Amino acid sequence: MDKRKIILDCDPGHDDAIAILMAARHPKLELLGVTTVRGNQPLNVTTNNALNICQWLNIDVPVCAGLDRGMVRPSPIGESIMIGERDGSGLDGHTFDPLTKKLDSRHAVDFIIETVLDSDTPVTLVPTGPLSNLGMAIRKEPRILEKIDEIVLMGGVYQHGNFTPAAEFNIYADAEAAYVVFTCGRPVVMMGLDITRKALCLPSVVNRIAKIENRASQLFVNLMSFFNRSQKNTFGWEGAPLHDPTCVAYLIDPTCIETKEMYTEIDITGGPSHGRTNCDFFNLMTDKPRNSKVCINLDVAKFWDIVEDCIKLYN
Repeated sequence: MDKRKIILDCDPGHDDAIAILMAARHPKLELLGVTTVRGNQPLNVTTNNALNICQWLNIDVPVCAGLDRGMVRPSPIGESIMIGERDGSGLDGHTFDPLTKKLDSRHAVDFIIETVLDSDTPVTLVPTGPLSNLGMAIRKEPRILEKIDEIVLMGGVYQHGNFTPAAEFNIYADAEAAYVVFTCGRPVVMMGLDITRKALCLPSVVNRIAKIENRASQLFVNLMSFFNRSQKNTFGWEGAPLHDPTCVAYLIDPTCIETKEMYTEIDITGGPSHGRTNCDFFNLMTDKPRNSKVCINLDVAKFWDIVEDCIKLYN
């Protein structure tokens, strides 16, 4: 079976850490590299976090730093402040070894372009943070589009936002980049808050993963125990939603998530709904092409089985 080649573009982040963990070892996937962007934290922090995750799990792929701001507008305050980590690292809860893994010297945008163009088979792009790197790569070198198999992203919402009443953070953080991605003509799968909020890492899940007893489960338990506490203090939830790993779970087993094709338009007007993913759920705008698969339901039990299976792949 041919592995699906992917690039994970992220802003670690507790949930990004688990997405990296899942993507790096599963036999259905070939992780070509990890690129970082400003999002959960400033770029230097998200990049350092990605290096720490890869080193802890012995993931031998390039890590490349990307854009430290949006393509057009100033970047908003980091998402982590909304979840009670104002003074945190974005990966609080786990103690990493002294960092020795080196950052790849290539800019993330150039790495994406070079890797996609050099691949002998199409590449799937998996952005789980603001879409700045991917939007810039498409604008800089449109030839990559013909070699992109699919874009499976975490972002957006067709119901209620988490950064503004209208908008989800990743899309709001660089709405212009999101506009580029959603209008690029390649297949887009949108993992919005509508389904990622169902992926709650309840204490029962943490206890289940703790029984595996390897480095990956240790990382998961430490990160999620802290993440759960911060989410409970902020929102009163018993478990933190594990947003970003839904993208990887979908790539491993698409049957765990139900999608619906619809037209999605990104609000880049700068008004109170700036950054909203306006999803034509009932396909009322019949003159608009359906440019995205929007995820509308998650098989929670199957999702956690996939996460557990990925963690068991580590020594």
